[in-house]
Amino acid sequence: MITIIGVRFKKNGKIYYFDPEGLEIEKGTNVIVETAMGDEYGECVIANKEVDESKLTNPLKKVIRIATEKDTEMCKEFKSREEDAMKKCEEKIKKHGLDMKLIDCDYKFDGTKLIFYFTADGRIDFRELVKDLAAIFKTRIELRQIGVRDEVKRIGGNGMCGRQLCCCSFLGKFETVSIKMAKEQNISLNPSKISGNCGRLMCCLKYEQEVYEEKLKKLPRIGAIVKCEEGTGEICGIETLKEIVKVKLSDGEDTFYRKYKLDDITIIKDAEETDSLDVESQEDLRELEKLEKLEQIDSKNSEDEDI
Repeated sequence: MITIIGVRFKKNGKIYYFDPEGLEIEKGTNVIVETAMGDEYGECVIANKEVDESKLTNPLKKVIRIATEKDTEMCKEFKSREEDAMKKCEEKIKKHGLDMKLIDCDYKFDGTKLIFYFTADGRIDFRELVKDLAAIFKTRIELRQIGVRDEVKRIGGNGMCGRQLCCCSFLGKFETVSIKMAKEQNISLNPSKISGNCGRLMCCLKYEQEVYEEKLKKLPRIGAIVKCEEGTGEICGIETLKEIVKVKLSDGEDTFYRKYKLDDITIIKDAEETDSLDVESQEDLRELEKLEKLEQIDSKNSEDEDI
């Protein structure tokens, strides 16, 4: 077992683990930690906790010290300069005619680096821009391209559910979301209904996916032939979470439908997995496939990196 603490550098950002170096650090305490990009100022969100060393993928970097009042004042001082830095950077972007959208900027707590975050459709040659910015701010400059999901996370907003966006309230890390999840959860494949404010597939499709996958392993597919109390019929509907199936039965020339629990039927022949969609649904599916590919590109540009 090894003792760790969890540190977050941005509100609702990814949590990183560090070795507290024998210090007892309470939740809510500000700390200075060692990272690949130099010393960083962050907030402890997980107090000292013992975990199995095999669960950690990388060697832990160390906590340098609990942040002093001077560290906190320095951090606040540079944070107060970020709005002016944004304005000056936007002016330089216009001057160089670069096709990029500036989203946000972050000073390191001690002012040794200034990071600008932007979105763009492709690669941008910003070497001249970096030179100009370095001359203005007299510090190391980094321009980091991020995806639209990171953009919305920084801007904020409410989802179609009426609540604050998950990525702005509690979601620390973006998970991969796919069209398959919508299909398995029997959700309409209408892009406007399953896309978030960022224009990508909604993160909440991931939340119940494991439950659906587990239940679908036990349930027959649409079109399967089953034996039930009133005879042999064909599955024409499934209520996945309740583990209930709708069976189409025939009695001579009459056709009727009954619902059964999974335990009350016997599968005679399961159906092949098919993707039969009407023309309109096929168009929606193509649109969703584009969103899925864009989401994969965004994942590569995510601002959540190993530090």
